[in-house]
Amino acid sequence: MTNDSTDKNENKHRPLEGIRVVECAIFHAGPGAGAILGDLGAEVIKIEAKQGDPMRGWSRAGGFSFDLPGNRNFVHEFTNRNKRGITLDITKDKGQEVLHRLVGECDVFLTNFRKSTKAKLGLTLENLSNYNPRLILANVSGYGPDGPDSNEGAYDPLGQARSGMMTIQDVENPSVLQIGILDQATAIAASHEIITALLVRERLGIGQEVEVSLLSTAIWLLSMNIMAASFFKSNPTLCWDRPLNTPLRNSFCCKDGLWLMGVHHPPEKYWRSLCEATGQIELADDPRFDTEEKRVGNCAELVALFDQVFLTKNRDEWLTIFKSHRMMFTPVQTCLDVLDDTQALENNYIVEVDHPDFGRMKVPGYPIHFSETPADAWSPAPAVGQHTEEVLHELGYTPREIEQLREEEII
Repeated sequence: MTNDSTDKNENKHRPLEGIRVVECAIFHAGPGAGAILGDLGAEVIKIEAKQGDPMRGWSRAGGFSFDLPGNRNFVHEFTNRNKRGITLDITKDKGQEVLHRLVGECDVFLTNFRKSTKAKLGLTLENLSNYNPRLILANVSGYGPDGPDSNEGAYDPLGQARSGMMTIQDVENPSVLQIGILDQATAIAASHEIITALLVRERLGIGQEVEVSLLSTAIWLLSMNIMAASFFKSNPTLCWDRPLNTPLRNSFCCKDGLWLMGVHHPPEKYWRSLCEATGQIELADDPRFDTEEKRVGNCAELVALFDQVFLTKNRDEWLTIFKSHRMMFTPVQTCLDVLDDTQALENNYIVEVDHPDFGRMKVPGYPIHFSETPADAWSPAPAVGQHTEEVLHELGYTPREIEQLREEEII
């Protein structure tokens, strides 16, 4: 499966072309990193047990169904794009032998198994480096490699809870921001650490073990909130509440029922322009609002005034007006809107691909542009064990040996 930009880039190298990743991980935070490395052109081989990654059977979160035809789900498709898949029982000696051959020929081994499971299966740097001294071993965990909870499992909402993320909205009941946001951020962080370790190996010639967790990523994402808590010794309320924000940093509903959002700093620079653009020049010097301090002190009253003005024109009309005044407003869009956003499409943030089973569709593209080494790969998630024989053949196994491994239920 390819996107429309693949053809024009077919003679160019991919950023991670020639890098091989072996992934032994489940759900998203770990495998999502493998998918990102695949976006960048790495060869990613996913090891699954015979029953497959549990992600394959995840059908819903809350009231939202993930199901696709053919007993598949869109989360697994997204998480395991750009990979070849094999089945392998690594709890058995012969399975370990296959694993060690794979490790000997790869650059990165990626896993998110618990610490105790990794020790039991020999998925440690101490063991795996015997088969590849330059190996990068990338670990994704719930709470980090050290401390009393280092062997505890976790999922996205648990990381949100532990980090303080569920309370930053300042609502009565702690609330998960959205399913999958922390998983995806952790996958991005994991790909970041892997690429950095590959650069270190290129410069210094050494392999190493790298660690990232749901908790570490969530704290990293909340850096400003955590810093505020540290400085002021209280929980910050940096939530979005319209009456607590001036019109220079706020969202507004327009005549057609659509919303837009504007953010302007420093506020003194843009206050008069906002008044002019909205036809309220008299407010610019109104003694209630003529300083930022006064606007903040009277922001509920001021926002109410602008609410009435924004209801006089449709959103596109306002956006045209604000662009002519060089002000920073943008539409508030739904995820469905984003699929047709011209800006996103022209920058390949959203790309069209041909899925062999689901047809022509739009998907998120790789968000970073490389002028000489494009990242535009996209292939569908493999079926369970789809590439087992192919990969074993590449490792030097004969057809008879492969058949024997199948008879012994190693693959």
